Amino acid sequence: MAVPAAQSPVKLMALQLLLWHSAFWTVHEATPLGPASSLPQSFLLKCLEQARKIQSDGTALQERLVSDRRTCATFKLCHPEELVLLGHSLGIPRAPLGSCTSQALQLTGCLRQLHGGLFLYQGLLQALGGISPELATALDGLRLDVADFATTVWHQMEDLGVAPTLQPTQSALPTFASAFQRRAGGVLVASHLQSFLELAHRVLRYLAQP
Repeated sequence: MAVPAAQSPVKLMALQLLLWHSAFWTVHEATPLGPASSLPQSFLLKCLEQARKIQSDGTALQERLVSDRRTCATFKLCHPEELVLLGHSLGIPRAPLGSCTSQALQLTGCLRQLHGGLFLYQGLLQALGGISPELATALDGLRLDVADFATTVWHQMEDLGVAPTLQPTQSALPTFASAFQRRAGGVLVASHLQSFLELAHRVLRYLAQP
């Protein structure tokens, strides 16, 4: 049955909540952190600032994607279950942060996973290029902010002597063959990035405590 073009705000909000707070991330967010290791306060505060900016801009992009009438009327992307299945079929990955939420916080592993996740989402946002002219500026700005955050983490790993010898290279990314796939990919990538940043922000805030 076709979804009406004028999707109700309640249904749109339900879609956002389901995408932002999937069971996978709820389980990980409930895991207590272990003792914090020492990191420069200036680094942690900078990371928190960068994470908040990306979260704010990512939320704005996601809301524009979900509330756009074409998402429902043209692309029929108003059913969360269909979006999740489509994400699997498109091969859109999620970045883990397990080393940041274990009982004994693994600082090196956490920094590497944080950097690796940001690097992954930078590539996914780049793969969404051409999603629509009206979203191009917001998408490019978000991608650059994610890249800057990744660079901040990488420099800290270098200072600690735990950075890999070589900069990582982007693995194979999803190919969006149609406007429909690109629109669905945009909704899912924005959602996954938000979940990732919510957990990263929680970890950084914990580490920044005196």
